[in-house]
Amino acid sequence: MRVLIVTDTYPPDINGVARTLHTLGAGLKRRGHTVQVVTTVEGDDGLKRHVMHSMPLPGYPGLRFGFASTRQMLEILDSYKPDALYVATETLMGISAIRAAGKRQIPVVSGFHTNFQNYLEDYHLPGMETVAQGVLRAIHNQTARTLTPSVDTAAMLERWGIQNVGVLGRGVDTELFDPKRRDPALRQTWGADQDTPVALYVGRVAAEKNLELVVRAFDEFKQVQPSARMVIVGNGPRLESLQQERPDFIYAGARTGTDLAAHYASGDVFLFPSITETFGNVVLEAMSAGLGVVAYDYAAPRLLIRSGQNGWLAPFNEEAAFLAQTRVAASEWRNDELRFAARQSAFDLGWERVIEQFEHELASVMHRMID
Repeated sequence: MRVLIVTDTYPPDINGVARTLHTLGAGLKRRGHTVQVVTTVEGDDGLKRHVMHSMPLPGYPGLRFGFASTRQMLEILDSYKPDALYVATETLMGISAIRAAGKRQIPVVSGFHTNFQNYLEDYHLPGMETVAQGVLRAIHNQTARTLTPSVDTAAMLERWGIQNVGVLGRGVDTELFDPKRRDPALRQTWGADQDTPVALYVGRVAAEKNLELVVRAFDEFKQVQPSARMVIVGNGPRLESLQQERPDFIYAGARTGTDLAAHYASGDVFLFPSITETFGNVVLEAMSAGLGVVAYDYAAPRLLIRSGQNGWLAPFNEEAAFLAQTRVAASEWRNDELRFAARQSAFDLGWERVIEQFEHELASVMHRMID
């Protein structure tokens, strides 16, 4: 099978969507398929790339929108002759890819990876959510199948009128994200010895991640554990203002690979108050690294966390409950049984199962087109 992945974000971009698409593409290649990528960034990960022009998202220079005409996409399709496309982002580049595939009668599976419609108010476009939903519905209903990472998001898309929605979950590399990577020397640079609890946040430092609640939650945490440290791993448009607001936090910047894994494993409690996730890969990574996670009850946390047993859940978007669970987590930060249970939960979600399902989804739409 010859597969073309179309995405505005891809490594070396540092975000969950980029990592997921690289893992899926590399996984298909290991299984004997040919994979190429249309994207916006140069790089070398063993898959041929077609790099398109792009511009940064206003107010968020770390993310880009790609530009490609239908003619450009037709040239790629005519040269590569893919059996199926996976269009991962609903931008002009993705729309052109869908149109070109229609002209060549090549089946398309689309992905809904990011709740962009929820970001509009944060990025100074309030009142546009209904319009965005209509646009997204029109785009996805031109494809044979739409895949999204969680049951919650799938139900939302179906309410919008998007057809043929399926759930393609996420996996985690349990060998990379391992409690054995805990690094006392790294903790020392944070001012933390073995008796100092460390609360951790990993992800984009951006408005849509509900960082104001991270700040409030850590203040609750510190009331229970006065010596606690707060470590922020990641970059984004809110970083500078957060540094000014909370100079007492430790800012580690963006991390990747074993370095990222060591940062996870060297923490104790993971605070994740986001309410805009389609899944939340970082929850899986934190649990695999043996951290207790405090999160809202939806998407990945709902799938993975049994509150009080391997983490702590609060009802969706109920801030008082999230803060109360944070206080519980602060009192139980050394609960080795809970942290072991978090690690064990991650073992059920390896990437090979996800890649196999992805392969099946692409093959199914290809065979339906032939029939």
